[in-house]
Amino acid sequence: MSSGPRYHVKFRRRRENKTDYRKRLNLLKSGSPRAIVRKTSNNIIVQIALYNEKGDQIIASANSRELKKMGWEFSTKTVPAAYLTGYLAGKRAIKNKIDNAVLDIGMQRPTKGGRVFAALKGLVDAGLEIPFNEDILPDEDRIKGKHLHEEIESKMDEIKSKMEV
Repeated sequence: MSSGPRYHVKFRRRRENKTDYRKRLNLLKSGSPRAIVRKTSNNIIVQIALYNEKGDQIIASANSRELKKMGWEFSTKTVPAAYLTGYLAGKRAIKNKIDNAVLDIGMQRPTKGGRVFAALKGLVDAGLEIPFNEDILPDEDRIKGKHLHEEIESKMDEIKSKMEV
């Protein structure tokens, strides 16, 4: 490892490739709440966060595992599950009087029509105002899960109606 008076050790989260501090600073400068979307190997996590000097304050949050409690029988890492998770987080944010946000996808590579943007579509359909380009969203057939199973569309409608209450 390098050493000497001119050597500068990078921040730990930058060394671990977890945080892009330049991108984070630009998002924080906007002054808007951040809609944070993260993918794990089996789940989708969506959070609405406000900046605070002591640490980000999470206003609303949803995890795709919560869909199982609502009757979701399919995988929690699919595009329809990401859409429903974003929709649930958006409804919770609206309930907490948050009406706009900026999308924060972190270190994830933006892929057109991917799960991250399916969650974005769910947030927007729930009523949040988030600036985005329509071209990046997945098409309606993928969001409704027609490429996966025939019963997903009816199950999605059933779960969405449970979220409305």
